[in-house]
Amino acid sequence: MEQDELMVRRAYDEVADSYADVFRTTEGEQPIELAMIRHFVQHLPVTDPESPRVLDAGCGAGRMLPLLAGLGCDVEGIDLSPEMIRRARIDHPRFTTDVASITDLPFADASFDGVFSWYSTIHGDDAALALAVSEFHRVLRPSGLVLVAFQAGDEVCDVAPAYRAHGHEIVLLRWQRTPDRVGAALDSAGFTEHARLDRAPVGHERDRQGVIVAKR
Repeated sequence: MEQDELMVRRAYDEVADSYADVFRTTEGEQPIELAMIRHFVQHLPVTDPESPRVLDAGCGAGRMLPLLAGLGCDVEGIDLSPEMIRRARIDHPRFTTDVASITDLPFADASFDGVFSWYSTIHGDDAALALAVSEFHRVLRPSGLVLVAFQAGDEVCDVAPAYRAHGHEIVLLRWQRTPDRVGAALDSAGFTEHARLDRAPVGHERDRQGVIVAKR
């Protein structure tokens, strides 16, 4: 199966307002996932005397930006979808957000102490994942951390029907990967794994959920 960034951008441009209206904050996250985020922030290197600089890489409509800021991060976001960024600027105007791809980040080398990738690598194949984690590594400072969250599994899923049920005619695929596969991609990019979460689905979820924190 193939899916390029233009297809992903079109899909999220179409669903941006519906998505942002439903997923406003972090009420959908489980306590153990929030604990992983806190762990990520607590172990960031602090090169600025006040707060670590963090990139939310694939920020969507920006719902995780206030969480990271509340944990003490100087955070900004990028997303592939202009419509998602439009909503991020409306819903979270105090944060800097821009349109960009996680496979071609518009930042200089060693710009950030942390890169936060909350389910933002799931719509690309293994080659796209490799490009993304390579970019995460490039923009991180020495000893910087990346957090990557994903649906854990071993298949490519068609997630468009869930959106069509709400009136959105889109095409959208999701790559599910085991934590070992994500960990291997991070290792190949030069990261060392720092912490891992692999949990069973709860509530309405159908898939296992994974989070990996790794150090540059």
